[in-house]
Amino acid sequence: MRNFRKQVLVVLLVGLVGLMGALLAGCGSKQAAAPAENNKPQQKPKYTVAMEASFAPFEFRDEKTGELKGFDVDLMNAIAKAQGFNVEYKDMGFDGIIASVQTGSVDMAISGVSITDKRKQQVDFSLPYYMSGLSIAVSKDNTSIKSAKDLKGKRIAVQIATTGADYAATIPGAKITTFDHVTEALMEIKNGGVDALVNDYPVSYYYIKLNGGKDFKILEERINSEPYGIVVKKGNTKMLNLINEGLKKIKKNGEFAKIYKKWFDQEPPAYLPGEPQQ
Repeated sequence: MRNFRKQVLVVLLVGLVGLMGALLAGCGSKQAAAPAENNKPQQKPKYTVAMEASFAPFEFRDEKTGELKGFDVDLMNAIAKAQGFNVEYKDMGFDGIIASVQTGSVDMAISGVSITDKRKQQVDFSLPYYMSGLSIAVSKDNTSIKSAKDLKGKRIAVQIATTGADYAATIPGAKITTFDHVTEALMEIKNGGVDALVNDYPVSYYYIKLNGGKDFKILEERINSEPYGIVVKKGNTKMLNLINEGLKKIKKNGEFAKIYKKWFDQEPPAYLPGEPQQ
């Protein structure tokens, strides 16, 4: 009986030792696995970028695939790659872009946004990345409008919330019609509903080029010069520095010039107003 009890006691002790060993081994394996978890690659941050995707050649959707394309798209993708973050684009009406950045519903915006004193009171801008300017587009057979002074009392099309709309509002006697998209404004010229379109030159030029120059022409006169900038929330210096450093990197490594030539068939200017000189 005693021997039987001893045997049982021995079996229990052996089992207990085995169990403790297993528990210790388990703890050891967890401790060994911890460094592996720490070595996992960190996920890149993702930022939401607003744009109005009917502003070619800066941003537009491919007619076949629906994919976003354009100078601004390539530029932002290059900055994101250089700075190690991902982007998610949010297509919206141009008139809602500034407000979306202000409220934080998007992290930033790139959509051919002109840097103006009025807008700088609401948001912050990156270093300028493109120099644009307002132009006047009319029908191919229009002979009554030859310069900006001929716009007095005329029917003028503009895109809502743009600097073209701001300028048109200063023209004496002008009857202004606002449109969500440039294509709609040009169509209204073709249909005879308005006399002219006041809009950013590269955008009007691009659409007229697509049209083959059959229905419209752009006057030689440029009303002004306007730099474009990337928009961030007022006071968000961390985001602003992230974008500005990215712009500097892609200009230094040649990626900016490559993108610029792709969309505008020419070298970018060596210097833009407001840009720090080297």
